[in-house]
Amino acid sequence: MSMEQNRSAADGGIGPVRRHRSKVIVALLAAVLGVFGAHWWYLGRRPAWMVTLASCVLIVLAQFHPVWWDSPPFLLLIVPVTAGFIEALIFSLKTDAWFDARYNAGSGRTTRTGWGPVLIAIFTTLLGSSVMLFGIALIVMHVYRALGWLDGYVL
Repeated sequence: MSMEQNRSAADGGIGPVRRHRSKVIVALLAAVLGVFGAHWWYLGRRPAWMVTLASCVLIVLAQFHPVWWDSPPFLLLIVPVTAGFIEALIFSLKTDAWFDARYNAGSGRTTRTGWGPVLIAIFTTLLGSSVMLFGIALIVMHVYRALGWLDGYVL
């Protein structure tokens, strides 16, 4: 008998014990590596590979342009980056009970986070807003240049 089967038998045979996931780790992964869906991998979401693949393909496609940071594939990365920041805020600011009910059902443990998620939410807000403003500025400059609205201006 495996350890999970022993635990489930000791708990009254409810079922296998699931791995307990940390709300703080999920929020950090979403804030820092959300563009690649690292928090999806940690949570065991099935379509995590699609997020990772899409981001990697966009980064590779951006390398084929003379100015990689001013290419449409690179500018499209703003979507998964933004999604990562938003999910980091959601995971940080939801209650521990909500997180446990959704992601730790059957783990046999409860989450008690304290101030960690609040600090991550503050960090995510500062970093996310800076990255978003920079991304929006790049997109606007790219579109204006492509439409010829900046012809004659030296940037």
